[in-house]
Amino acid sequence: MIRTAAFIACLCVAAGASAANTETCSTPLAPAAAPAVDTAALDAYIQRGLREWKLPGVSVAVVKDGHPVYVKGFGTRSLRDGGTVDADTLFGMMSTTKAMTALALAMLVDEGKLGWDDPVIKHLPGFALSDPYVTRDLRVRDLLTHNSGLGNTDLLWARGDFDAHEIIARLRGLPLSYPLRGGFAYQNVMYQVAGEVIGAASGMPWADFVDARILRPLAMTRSYSTLARMQAARDGNVSAAHFEIDGKIHVIAESPVDAVPAAGAAWSSAADTAKWLEFMLGDGCVGDKRLVSTANFHELLKPQVMVPAGEFYPTAKLTQPHWTSYGLGWFQQDYRGRFVAMHTGSMDGRTAIIGLMPDERLGVYVFGNLDHAEFRHALMWKLFDAYTGAPARDWSQELLALYGGMHADGKAAQAKQDAARVRGTKPTHALTAYVGTYRHPVYGDVTVTRAGTTLHLAMGPLPDNAGALQHWHYDSFRVKLGDGRYGWNPVTFRPGADGGIAALRLFDDSSEALEFRRVAKP
Repeated sequence: MIRTAAFIACLCVAAGASAANTETCSTPLAPAAAPAVDTAALDAYIQRGLREWKLPGVSVAVVKDGHPVYVKGFGTRSLRDGGTVDADTLFGMMSTTKAMTALALAMLVDEGKLGWDDPVIKHLPGFALSDPYVTRDLRVRDLLTHNSGLGNTDLLWARGDFDAHEIIARLRGLPLSYPLRGGFAYQNVMYQVAGEVIGAASGMPWADFVDARILRPLAMTRSYSTLARMQAARDGNVSAAHFEIDGKIHVIAESPVDAVPAAGAAWSSAADTAKWLEFMLGDGCVGDKRLVSTANFHELLKPQVMVPAGEFYPTAKLTQPHWTSYGLGWFQQDYRGRFVAMHTGSMDGRTAIIGLMPDERLGVYVFGNLDHAEFRHALMWKLFDAYTGAPARDWSQELLALYGGMHADGKAAQAKQDAARVRGTKPTHALTAYVGTYRHPVYGDVTVTRAGTTLHLAMGPLPDNAGALQHWHYDSFRVKLGDGRYGWNPVTFRPGADGGIAALRLFDDSSEALEFRRVAKP
């Protein structure tokens, strides 16, 4: 019986390994009757959008009925160094990379090297979260659906001094925010855990797998799995990241995601993402070669979890979907009776968005090089409308109003917080009493030093995470980190039983989640 069971298991693995290879790719459908699109008017619309959103540059790819129909670049690569954006200009893909991580897992499911519902610890025996039950029951699928129970953990990789293995090891020290599969909280680090599963199951690091099994077969010859690999190529046609700081747009240094590459480290261009769109609209095929089985390709776009309104894109206020869900690396909604799969990518100074309308065989990709310039959403919906013959809407103006209102709300909340300041107070201790090292068991150390009459805070080695403390009231201070791009952040010191300073809290002084306790001097 044991030998029989083992023989059957081998047959199953063999069948899985050939699942994609044994399926043929169907003959591409003839192009459907498509509306005539005035591309000159689109060009003008995008040029106007650059001005309205203060965007230095964008690049755009549209694929319809299996072919690129609009692939262009607009504007400037860098306000400091110049250069024209074209279809080959490189931009960061950021979180749109997640769909590639999900595809890599699908390929390994085809090969029988893992299953969607395998326990994660089957492939990563050392992996653990704070709850033993969740550690045992967390499945590979759960790594991709933002419902593991973990809240936001981006501070782990934003520090700049932890590698992927250290980041994942530290997860076990964090309490869960909600029950497994009982909520939705966007999670980058879980995608890196998925990347480690890919490495364990395939014997190849995530970046090598993506290069060999996705980018090369799709002939994405100027795309890269990580920032480091892109920079090593010394390609001169690369956009710069931009950020508006104190009313002026500045070129800023790149913010690497390479510590958690499976969450969002890839780089590409409009011309290359057109190939990615063709693949995603081609049912898992490249020409007559199938890269992933039909079943597992469809699994990627199948709704897996419902997304609460507060966790979905604000644009839903305008698109008015009947439902919002998340697949495996894809946000999803309905629009004008059609299924839409989409995902944004955001990193300091950069934006990206991808959108698929599979029933229309229509895909859109937009890159931008200004932080959170939401023209990406406007352009995606504009292009969806244009290539499906929908009534024209000025999405740019509508979204300027929407996000302008959100910005005004944010300023009003800041004004309310400022009004609560108790003026005329002083710190309860001399400045030297605040100097020291403060430690969080998961998020590491924060140091406070003194230079003259000013306290300085630093978290990790990156200058982006350091800044001078300005007294607010009592034992509360505030800090602008790095170049100040994110404005003021509160820092509150907490006294201990002995009257001295025992801890500091970052960002939200009402929560113990980011409390760093003072390390006793030796």
